[in-house]
Amino acid sequence: MSQNEYNIEILQHNTGDYELSFKIIIIGDSNVGKSCLTIRGTKNIFEPVYAPTIGFEFMAFFVKIDGKVIKMQIWDTCGQEIYRSLISSFYNNSSLAILVYSIDNEDSFNNLEFWLNEIRTKANPDINIFLIGNKCDLQDKRTVEKDSGQEFSDNNKFNLFMETSAKTGFNAQNLFIEASKLLYAQNVRNKERYTGNSVSFENFPDKDKFKNLPYDDDGTSHKRKKGCC
Repeated sequence: MSQNEYNIEILQHNTGDYELSFKIIIIGDSNVGKSCLTIRGTKNIFEPVYAPTIGFEFMAFFVKIDGKVIKMQIWDTCGQEIYRSLISSFYNNSSLAILVYSIDNEDSFNNLEFWLNEIRTKANPDINIFLIGNKCDLQDKRTVEKDSGQEFSDNNKFNLFMETSAKTGFNAQNLFIEASKLLYAQNVRNKERYTGNSVSFENFPDKDKFKNLPYDDDGTSHKRKKGCC
Protein backbone atom coordinates (compact mmCIF):
# COMPACT_ATOMS: atom_id res chain seq x y z
CA MET A 1 0.00 0.00 0.00
CA SER A 2 1.39 3.43 -0.94
CA GLN A 3 1.40 6.39 1.44
CA ASN A 4 -1.37 8.05 -0.58
CA GLU A 5 -3.70 5.11 0.10
CA TYR A 6 -3.60 5.36 3.89
CA ASN A 7 -6.81 6.05 5.78
CA ILE A 8 -5.86 9.18 7.74
CA GLU A 9 -7.75 11.01 10.47
CA ILE A 10 -6.53 14.09 12.35
CA LEU A 11 -7.35 13.77 16.04
CA GLN A 12 -8.28 17.18 17.42
CA HIS A 13 -8.94 15.81 20.90
CA ASN A 14 -6.88 12.90 22.14
CA THR A 15 -6.93 11.17 25.51
CA GLY A 16 -3.19 10.62 25.44
CA ASP A 17 -3.35 7.00 24.28
CA TYR A 18 -1.23 6.12 21.28
CA GLU A 19 0.44 3.15 19.67
CA LEU A 20 3.38 4.74 17.90
CA SER A 21 5.42 7.84 18.65
CA PHE A 22 7.92 9.74 16.52
CA LYS A 23 10.22 12.60 17.46
CA ILE A 24 10.49 15.56 15.09
CA ILE A 25 12.89 18.49 15.42
CA ILE A 26 12.26 21.81 13.68
CA ILE A 27 15.34 23.92 12.96
CA GLY A 28 16.40 27.00 11.05
CA ASP A 29 17.29 30.64 11.55
CA SER A 30 15.41 32.93 13.92
CA ASN A 31 12.35 34.74 12.55
CA VAL A 32 11.60 32.30 9.75
CA GLY A 33 8.28 31.41 11.43
CA LYS A 34 9.06 27.97 12.87
CA SER A 35 6.84 28.40 15.93
CA CYS A 36 3.98 30.04 14.05
CA LEU A 37 4.09 27.28 11.44
CA THR A 38 4.07 24.57 14.09
CA ILE A 39 1.12 26.12 15.94
CA ARG A 40 -0.79 26.60 12.70
CA GLY A 41 -0.08 23.05 11.58
CA THR A 42 -0.92 21.34 14.87
CA LYS A 43 -3.69 23.57 16.25
CA ASN A 44 -4.86 25.55 13.20
CA ILE A 45 -4.18 28.79 15.08
CA PHE A 46 -2.26 31.76 13.71
CA GLU A 47 -0.53 34.06 16.17
CA PRO A 48 0.73 37.11 14.25
CA VAL A 49 2.77 38.33 17.22
CA TYR A 50 4.77 35.52 18.77
CA ALA A 51 7.71 35.86 21.17
CA PRO A 52 10.98 34.29 20.02
CA THR A 53 11.47 30.74 21.24
CA ILE A 54 13.84 30.45 24.17
CA GLY A 55 15.69 27.17 23.80
CA PHE A 56 12.83 24.98 22.59
CA GLU A 57 9.10 24.35 22.80
CA PHE A 58 7.28 21.03 22.71
CA MET A 59 4.01 20.38 20.87
CA ALA A 60 2.14 17.20 20.02
CA PHE A 61 0.17 16.25 16.94
CA PHE A 62 -2.05 13.15 16.99
CA VAL A 63 -3.11 11.38 13.84
CA LYS A 64 -4.76 8.03 13.19
CA ILE A 65 -3.45 6.05 10.23
CA ASP A 66 -5.13 2.79 9.29
CA GLY A 67 -6.65 2.63 12.78
CA LYS A 68 -3.38 3.20 14.67
CA VAL A 69 -3.02 6.34 16.79
CA ILE A 70 0.31 8.07 16.26
CA LYS A 71 1.81 10.79 18.40
CA MET A 72 4.13 13.23 16.68
CA GLN A 73 6.46 14.73 19.29
CA ILE A 74 7.43 18.07 17.77
CA TRP A 75 10.40 19.94 19.21
CA ASP A 76 10.41 23.53 17.97
CA THR A 77 13.91 24.94 18.50
CA CYS A 78 15.19 28.49 18.55
CA GLY A 79 17.58 29.71 15.89
CA GLN A 80 19.58 32.08 18.07
CA GLU A 81 23.27 31.25 18.30
CA ILE A 82 23.37 31.67 22.09
CA TYR A 83 21.05 28.65 22.54
CA ARG A 84 22.54 26.29 19.94
CA SER A 85 24.55 24.26 22.42
CA LEU A 86 21.38 23.83 24.47
CA ILE A 87 19.41 22.27 21.63
CA SER A 88 22.18 19.96 20.41
CA SER A 89 20.86 17.08 22.50
CA PHE A 90 17.45 17.30 20.84
CA TYR A 91 18.85 15.91 17.61
CA ASN A 92 19.25 12.55 19.37
CA ASN A 93 16.65 9.93 18.44
CA SER A 94 14.83 12.31 16.09
CA SER A 95 13.12 10.50 13.23
CA LEU A 96 12.69 13.64 11.15
CA ALA A 97 14.29 17.08 10.92
CA ILE A 98 12.19 19.87 9.41
CA LEU A 99 14.55 22.50 8.04
CA VAL A 100 12.84 25.90 7.64
CA TYR A 101 13.79 29.08 5.82
CA SER A 102 11.72 32.12 4.88
CA ILE A 103 11.13 32.95 1.22
CA ASP A 104 11.56 36.67 1.98
CA ASN A 105 14.91 36.21 3.76
CA GLU A 106 17.78 35.16 1.52
CA ASP A 107 20.16 34.89 4.47
CA SER A 108 17.95 32.21 6.04
CA PHE A 109 18.21 30.25 2.79
CA ASN A 110 21.98 30.73 2.53
CA ASN A 111 22.33 29.49 6.12
CA LEU A 112 20.72 26.15 5.26
CA GLU A 113 24.19 24.69 4.76
CA PHE A 114 25.01 25.43 8.40
CA TRP A 115 21.81 23.79 9.64
CA LEU A 116 22.30 20.82 7.36
CA ASN A 117 25.78 20.36 8.80
CA GLU A 118 24.23 20.42 12.29
CA ILE A 119 21.88 17.63 11.24
CA ARG A 120 24.62 15.58 9.59
CA THR A 121 26.96 15.79 12.58
CA LYS A 122 24.51 15.58 15.52
CA ALA A 123 21.55 13.50 14.36
CA ASN A 124 21.22 9.84 13.41
CA PRO A 125 22.79 9.22 9.98
CA ASP A 126 19.52 7.88 8.58
CA ILE A 127 17.34 10.78 9.78
CA ASN A 128 14.67 11.98 7.36
CA ILE A 129 14.80 15.63 6.28
CA PHE A 130 12.03 17.92 5.02
CA LEU A 131 12.88 21.36 3.57
CA ILE A 132 10.26 24.05 4.08
CA GLY A 133 10.11 27.50 2.48
CA ASN A 134 7.85 29.39 4.88
CA LYS A 135 5.94 32.69 4.51
CA CYS A 136 4.95 32.02 0.92
CA ASP A 137 2.12 34.53 1.40
CA LEU A 138 4.79 37.27 1.07
CA GLN A 139 5.06 36.96 -2.70
CA ASP A 140 5.77 40.67 -3.17
CA LYS A 141 8.76 40.36 -0.82
CA ARG A 142 10.10 37.07 -2.17
CA THR A 143 13.89 36.86 -2.46
CA VAL A 144 14.20 33.06 -2.71
CA GLU A 145 12.56 31.45 -5.72
CA LYS A 146 10.71 28.17 -5.29
CA ASP A 147 12.98 26.53 -7.86
CA SER A 148 15.98 27.33 -5.64
CA GLY A 149 14.40 25.54 -2.72
CA GLN A 150 13.51 22.54 -4.86
CA GLU A 151 17.04 22.41 -6.27
CA PHE A 152 18.62 22.51 -2.80
CA SER A 153 16.28 19.73 -1.69
CA ASP A 154 17.00 17.60 -4.75
CA ASN A 155 20.76 18.06 -4.51
CA ASN A 156 20.76 16.94 -0.89
CA LYS A 157 18.26 14.11 -1.45
CA PHE A 158 15.76 15.36 1.12
CA ASN A 159 12.52 13.44 1.58
CA LEU A 160 10.28 16.39 0.78
CA PHE A 161 10.27 20.06 -0.19
CA MET A 162 7.26 22.34 0.05
CA GLU A 163 6.39 25.97 0.62
CA THR A 164 4.07 26.91 3.46
CA SER A 165 2.35 29.87 5.08
CA ALA A 166 1.51 30.02 8.76
CA LYS A 167 -0.59 33.12 8.08
CA THR A 168 -2.91 31.60 5.47
CA GLY A 169 -2.49 28.01 6.63
CA PHE A 170 -1.25 26.90 3.21
CA ASN A 171 0.35 23.45 3.58
CA ALA A 172 0.79 23.96 7.35
CA GLN A 173 -1.23 20.95 8.46
CA ASN A 174 -0.27 19.03 5.34
CA LEU A 175 3.37 19.28 6.44
CA PHE A 176 2.70 17.20 9.55
CA ILE A 177 0.37 14.84 7.71
CA GLU A 178 3.14 14.11 5.21
CA ALA A 179 5.56 13.61 8.10
CA SER A 180 3.27 11.12 9.81
CA LYS A 181 2.67 9.21 6.58
CA LEU A 182 6.38 8.91 5.86
CA LEU A 183 7.32 7.79 9.37
CA TYR A 184 4.43 5.36 9.61
CA ALA A 185 5.37 3.82 6.25
CA GLN A 186 8.97 3.41 7.39
CA ASN A 187 7.81 1.83 10.64
CA VAL A 188 5.72 -0.69 8.70
CA ARG A 189 8.65 -1.54 6.44
CA ASN A 190 11.04 -1.90 9.38
CA LYS A 191 8.74 -4.31 11.17
CA GLU A 192 7.95 -6.28 8.06
CA ARG A 193 11.64 -7.12 7.88
CA TYR A 194 11.15 -9.07 11.12
CA THR A 195 7.58 -10.30 10.78
CA GLY A 196 7.05 -10.84 7.07
CA ASN A 197 3.70 -9.05 6.99
CA SER A 198 2.76 -7.99 10.51
CA VAL A 199 3.52 -4.73 12.31
CA SER A 200 3.05 -6.25 15.76
CA PHE A 201 5.99 -5.81 18.12
CA GLU A 202 5.16 -9.18 19.65
CA ASN A 203 6.65 -10.91 16.62
CA PHE A 204 10.08 -9.31 17.00
CA PRO A 205 12.96 -11.70 17.72
CA ASP A 206 14.43 -11.19 21.21
CA LYS A 207 11.54 -8.91 22.04
CA ASP A 208 11.95 -9.46 25.80
CA LYS A 209 15.12 -7.41 25.94
CA PHE A 210 13.20 -4.37 24.67
CA LYS A 211 10.35 -4.51 27.20
CA ASN A 212 11.77 -1.90 29.55
CA LEU A 213 12.99 0.50 26.88
CA PRO A 214 10.87 3.54 25.99
CA TYR A 215 11.89 3.41 22.33
CA ASP A 216 12.80 0.84 19.74
CA ASP A 217 16.12 1.18 17.95
CA ASP A 218 14.39 3.04 15.11
CA GLY A 219 13.24 5.79 17.50
CA THR A 220 9.58 4.73 17.76
CA SER A 221 7.65 3.84 20.86
CA HIS A 222 6.91 0.11 21.09
CA LYS A 223 4.49 0.20 24.02
CA ARG A 224 1.09 1.84 24.28
CA LYS A 225 1.42 4.96 26.40
CA LYS A 226 -0.97 6.96 28.51
CA GLY A 227 -0.64 10.52 29.69
CA CYS A 228 0.27 13.83 28.10
CA CYS A 229 3.99 13.29 27.49
